[in-house]
Amino acid sequence: MKCHRHLIAALVALIAACSQPAQEPVSLSASDSSPTDFPAAAYAEAAARGQRVLQIDPAHSLLAITVRRGGTLARLGHDHVVASHTLQGYVSPELGRADLYIALDQLTVDEPALRAQAGFDTQPSAADIAATRANMLGKVLQTSQFPLARIQVRTPPNASGEVMLALDLTLRGVTRSLSVPARIKDERDGLHIAGELSFDQSSFGIAPFSILGGAIQVQDKLDLRFEVQASKRQPRKSPS
Repeated sequence: MKCHRHLIAALVALIAACSQPAQEPVSLSASDSSPTDFPAAAYAEAAARGQRVLQIDPAHSLLAITVRRGGTLARLGHDHVVASHTLQGYVSPELGRADLYIALDQLTVDEPALRAQAGFDTQPSAADIAATRANMLGKVLQTSQFPLARIQVRTPPNASGEVMLALDLTLRGVTRSLSVPARIKDERDGLHIAGELSFDQSSFGIAPFSILGGAIQVQDKLDLRFEVQASKRQPRKSPS
């Protein structure tokens, strides 16, 4: 019986950790965590022309991904919420353009408030969360090779209200194009953008975790919701 309990604990730790995004390799410098090819100069030039340029406010922005368990023994595992509070980038409403990135090694796992918002009524242990996060950053996202996720967004110029975003998402070296319904609220000092989307991790070359012939597995589909705040700031040109 003791051996059986250890086996179940191991399975729970394994199922927890295996489903998330990834992205293309980029070079980082010690003083700048942005991609070396990030188009900051384009936004600086737009600002110099007098166009409105906004910078993402990470402290008031959130990306939250719901990861769900599956299989006939799904009850042995947990659903999870993986979140980013470190979204960076710029938005140019007049150009109908945004270029964003996320440091994947800053992702959080199973914040209690986010689990409650997702409707989960259980809370994994600290040890389970640590194991989930370590496996996610290592085996799944391979953050040592792919440290960032990239997001490119295109809309009609000065889009507002209910809109459809043309979004290119790059995870672990694979880019996929998505059409995402969103709500854009134009504010005096910036923009607020909110929406939801779903995507299959397998479309980015990530094999959903599965053991025991699929009796314990992670569902392929991931659900992502986002609340993004962009404020008026001056973009800086990348050093030449």
